Amino acid sequence: MKSELAKRIITSIFLICLLLLAFKYNYILIISLIIITLISWIEFNALFSKIFNKKKFFNFLLKATSLLYLFFFSFFIFSAMIDPILKNFTIYIFCICIFSDIGGLIFGKFFGGKKLTKISPKKTISGSLGSFIFSLALVPLFINLYNNQTDFFLLSILTITISFICQLGDLIISYLKRKAKVKDTGDILPGHGGILDRIDGILLAVPIGLVLFNYL
Repeated sequence: MKSELAKRIITSIFLICLLLLAFKYNYILIISLIIITLISWIEFNALFSKIFNKKKFFNFLLKATSLLYLFFFSFFIFSAMIDPILKNFTIYIFCICIFSDIGGLIFGKFFGGKKLTKISPKKTISGSLGSFIFSLALVPLFINLYNNQTDFFLLSILTITISFICQLGDLIISYLKRKAKVKDTGDILPGHGGILDRIDGILLAVPIGLVLFNYL
Protein backbone atom coordinates (compact mmCIF):
# COMPACT_ATOMS: atom_id res chain seq x y z
CA MET A 1 0.00 0.00 0.00
CA LYS A 2 2.78 2.43 0.97
CA SER A 3 4.67 1.51 -2.19
CA GLU A 4 1.62 2.30 -4.34
CA LEU A 5 1.06 5.60 -2.53
CA ALA A 6 4.70 6.58 -3.06
CA LYS A 7 4.40 5.78 -6.77
CA ARG A 8 1.20 7.81 -6.99
CA ILE A 9 2.79 10.85 -5.32
CA ILE A 10 5.91 10.75 -7.52
CA THR A 11 3.82 10.33 -10.68
CA SER A 12 1.52 13.18 -9.61
CA ILE A 13 4.48 15.52 -9.08
CA PHE A 14 5.82 14.61 -12.52
CA LEU A 15 2.44 15.22 -14.17
CA ILE A 16 2.01 18.60 -12.45
CA CYS A 17 5.50 19.69 -13.56
CA LEU A 18 4.74 18.55 -17.12
CA LEU A 19 1.44 20.45 -17.04
CA LEU A 20 3.16 23.64 -15.90
CA LEU A 21 5.79 23.32 -18.63
CA ALA A 22 3.07 22.69 -21.24
CA PHE A 23 1.30 25.87 -20.14
CA LYS A 24 4.53 27.84 -20.51
CA TYR A 25 6.01 26.37 -23.70
CA ASN A 26 3.89 25.69 -26.79
CA TYR A 27 6.19 23.02 -28.20
CA ILE A 28 5.91 20.97 -24.99
CA LEU A 29 2.14 21.47 -25.12
CA ILE A 30 1.99 20.18 -28.71
CA ILE A 31 4.17 17.13 -27.97
CA SER A 32 2.16 16.36 -24.82
CA LEU A 33 -1.16 16.61 -26.65
CA ILE A 34 0.04 14.31 -29.44
CA ILE A 35 1.25 11.69 -26.95
CA ILE A 36 -1.93 11.95 -24.86
CA THR A 37 -4.11 11.64 -27.97
CA LEU A 38 -2.31 8.54 -29.24
CA ILE A 39 -2.13 6.70 -25.90
CA SER A 40 -5.72 7.62 -24.97
CA TRP A 41 -6.93 6.28 -28.31
CA ILE A 42 -5.03 3.03 -27.77
CA GLU A 43 -6.65 2.70 -24.35
CA PHE A 44 -10.09 3.48 -25.78
CA ASN A 45 -9.48 0.81 -28.43
CA ALA A 46 -8.65 -1.75 -25.75
CA LEU A 47 -11.83 -0.94 -23.81
CA PHE A 48 -14.11 -1.02 -26.86
CA SER A 49 -12.56 -4.25 -28.14
CA LYS A 50 -13.32 -5.98 -24.84
CA ILE A 51 -16.85 -4.57 -24.56
CA PHE A 52 -17.96 -4.86 -28.19
CA ASN A 53 -15.74 -7.66 -29.48
CA LYS A 54 -18.70 -9.32 -31.27
CA LYS A 55 -20.11 -6.11 -32.73
CA LYS A 56 -17.42 -5.25 -35.25
CA PHE A 57 -19.15 -2.33 -36.98
CA PHE A 58 -20.18 -0.69 -33.68
CA ASN A 59 -16.67 -1.31 -32.36
CA PHE A 60 -15.15 0.38 -35.42
CA LEU A 61 -17.61 3.29 -35.15
CA LEU A 62 -16.73 3.95 -31.51
CA LYS A 63 -13.00 3.78 -32.21
CA ALA A 64 -13.33 6.24 -35.08
CA THR A 65 -15.52 8.56 -33.00
CA SER A 66 -13.10 8.49 -30.05
CA LEU A 67 -10.16 9.33 -32.33
CA LEU A 68 -12.08 12.24 -33.83
CA TYR A 69 -13.07 13.50 -30.38
CA LEU A 70 -9.51 13.25 -29.05
CA PHE A 71 -8.21 15.14 -32.09
CA PHE A 72 -10.68 17.99 -31.61
CA PHE A 73 -10.07 17.93 -27.85
CA SER A 74 -6.33 18.47 -28.40
CA PHE A 75 -6.92 21.11 -31.06
CA PHE A 76 -9.42 22.86 -28.78
CA ILE A 77 -6.94 23.02 -25.90
CA PHE A 78 -4.07 24.22 -28.09
CA SER A 79 -6.25 26.95 -29.63
CA ALA A 80 -7.35 28.09 -26.18
CA MET A 81 -3.81 28.08 -24.79
CA ILE A 82 -2.49 30.41 -27.49
CA ASP A 83 -5.37 32.81 -26.92
CA PRO A 84 -4.43 35.46 -24.29
CA ILE A 85 -7.98 35.64 -22.95
CA LEU A 86 -8.85 31.93 -22.96
CA LYS A 87 -5.48 30.75 -21.64
CA ASN A 88 -6.11 31.84 -18.04
CA PHE A 89 -9.57 30.32 -18.00
CA THR A 90 -8.27 27.07 -19.54
CA ILE A 91 -5.74 26.83 -16.71
CA TYR A 92 -8.58 27.54 -14.28
CA ILE A 93 -10.65 24.65 -15.71
CA PHE A 94 -7.69 22.29 -15.36
CA CYS A 95 -7.35 23.41 -11.74
CA ILE A 96 -11.05 22.71 -11.14
CA CYS A 97 -10.59 19.17 -12.48
CA ILE A 98 -7.51 18.61 -10.31
CA PHE A 99 -9.17 20.02 -7.19
CA SER A 100 -12.31 17.98 -7.90
CA ASP A 101 -10.21 14.81 -7.88
CA ILE A 102 -8.37 15.83 -4.71
CA GLY A 103 -11.55 16.87 -2.92
CA GLY A 104 -13.32 13.68 -3.92
CA LEU A 105 -10.41 11.55 -2.71
CA ILE A 106 -9.99 13.34 0.64
CA PHE A 107 -13.69 13.58 1.53
CA GLY A 108 -14.36 10.06 0.29
CA LYS A 109 -11.56 8.60 2.43
CA PHE A 110 -12.25 10.74 5.50
CA PHE A 111 -16.04 10.72 5.64
CA GLY A 112 -16.94 7.63 3.60
CA GLY A 113 -20.68 7.05 3.73
CA LYS A 114 -23.25 6.13 1.12
CA LYS A 115 -22.08 5.12 -2.33
CA LEU A 116 -22.76 7.59 -5.12
CA THR A 117 -23.54 5.00 -7.79
CA LYS A 118 -23.12 1.33 -8.60
CA ILE A 119 -21.01 2.26 -11.62
CA SER A 120 -18.02 3.03 -9.40
CA PRO A 121 -18.23 1.48 -5.89
CA LYS A 122 -15.35 3.62 -4.57
CA LYS A 123 -17.17 6.90 -5.23
CA THR A 124 -19.32 8.27 -2.42
CA ILE A 125 -21.78 11.14 -1.98
CA SER A 126 -19.38 12.74 0.51
CA GLY A 127 -16.60 12.47 -2.09
CA SER A 128 -18.78 14.22 -4.66
CA LEU A 129 -19.55 17.03 -2.21
CA GLY A 130 -15.82 17.29 -1.47
CA SER A 131 -15.18 17.77 -5.19
CA PHE A 132 -17.58 20.72 -5.28
CA ILE A 133 -16.19 22.28 -2.09
CA PHE A 134 -12.54 22.05 -3.18
CA SER A 135 -13.42 23.46 -6.61
CA LEU A 136 -15.28 26.43 -5.12
CA ALA A 137 -12.19 27.29 -3.06
CA LEU A 138 -10.56 28.32 -6.35
CA VAL A 139 -13.12 31.04 -7.15
CA PRO A 140 -11.75 33.89 -4.96
CA LEU A 141 -8.19 32.87 -5.84
CA PHE A 142 -8.90 33.08 -9.57
CA ILE A 143 -10.64 36.46 -9.27
CA ASN A 144 -7.84 37.99 -7.18
CA LEU A 145 -4.95 36.45 -9.08
CA TYR A 146 -6.06 37.56 -12.51
CA ASN A 147 -7.94 40.72 -11.45
CA ASN A 148 -10.92 39.11 -13.15
CA GLN A 149 -14.07 41.16 -13.55
CA THR A 150 -16.28 38.07 -13.67
CA ASP A 151 -19.19 38.14 -11.25
CA PHE A 152 -18.40 36.04 -8.16
CA PHE A 153 -21.80 34.30 -8.16
CA LEU A 154 -21.66 33.57 -11.89
CA LEU A 155 -18.14 32.16 -11.64
CA SER A 156 -19.21 30.01 -8.68
CA ILE A 157 -22.10 28.51 -10.68
CA LEU A 158 -19.74 27.90 -13.61
CA THR A 159 -17.21 26.23 -11.30
CA ILE A 160 -19.83 23.91 -9.81
CA THR A 161 -21.03 23.04 -13.31
CA ILE A 162 -17.51 22.23 -14.53
CA SER A 163 -16.83 20.14 -11.41
CA PHE A 164 -20.06 18.23 -12.06
CA ILE A 165 -19.08 17.61 -15.71
CA CYS A 166 -15.63 16.48 -14.56
CA GLN A 167 -17.19 13.96 -12.18
CA LEU A 168 -19.53 12.83 -14.96
CA GLY A 169 -16.57 12.22 -17.28
CA ASP A 170 -14.95 10.17 -14.54
CA LEU A 171 -18.08 8.06 -14.20
CA ILE A 172 -18.29 7.48 -17.96
CA ILE A 173 -14.78 6.00 -18.06
CA SER A 174 -15.54 4.03 -14.88
CA TYR A 175 -18.61 2.59 -16.60
CA LEU A 176 -16.53 1.54 -19.62
CA LYS A 177 -13.94 -0.07 -17.36
CA ARG A 178 -16.68 -1.89 -15.49
CA LYS A 179 -18.16 -3.18 -18.75
CA ALA A 180 -14.70 -4.22 -19.96
CA LYS A 181 -14.01 -5.84 -16.56
CA VAL A 182 -10.71 -4.04 -16.03
CA LYS A 183 -9.44 -2.05 -13.02
CA ASP A 184 -7.45 0.52 -15.01
CA THR A 185 -7.32 1.61 -18.64
CA GLY A 186 -3.57 0.93 -18.70
CA ASP A 187 -0.40 0.82 -16.63
CA ILE A 188 1.70 3.59 -18.14
CA LEU A 189 1.43 5.81 -15.03
CA PRO A 190 2.73 4.06 -11.88
CA GLY A 191 0.22 4.28 -9.06
CA HIS A 192 -2.45 5.77 -11.33
CA GLY A 193 -3.06 3.37 -14.20
CA GLY A 194 -3.55 4.59 -17.75
CA ILE A 195 -3.79 8.02 -19.32
CA LEU A 196 -7.59 7.79 -19.43
CA ASP A 197 -7.61 7.10 -15.70
CA ARG A 198 -6.05 10.54 -15.19
CA ILE A 199 -7.80 12.64 -17.84
CA ASP A 200 -11.28 11.06 -17.76
CA GLY A 201 -12.93 14.15 -16.24
CA ILE A 202 -10.72 16.58 -18.16
CA LEU A 203 -11.77 15.10 -21.52
CA LEU A 204 -15.32 16.26 -20.92
CA ALA A 205 -14.92 19.25 -18.60
CA VAL A 206 -12.38 21.36 -20.53
CA PRO A 207 -14.21 21.58 -23.90
CA ILE A 208 -17.63 22.12 -22.32
CA GLY A 209 -16.18 24.58 -19.80
CA LEU A 210 -14.61 26.67 -22.56
CA VAL A 211 -17.86 26.68 -24.53
CA LEU A 212 -19.78 27.83 -21.46
CA PHE A 213 -17.20 30.54 -20.80
CA ASN A 214 -17.57 31.87 -24.35
CA TYR A 215 -21.35 32.13 -24.01
CA LEU A 216 -21.40 33.72 -20.56
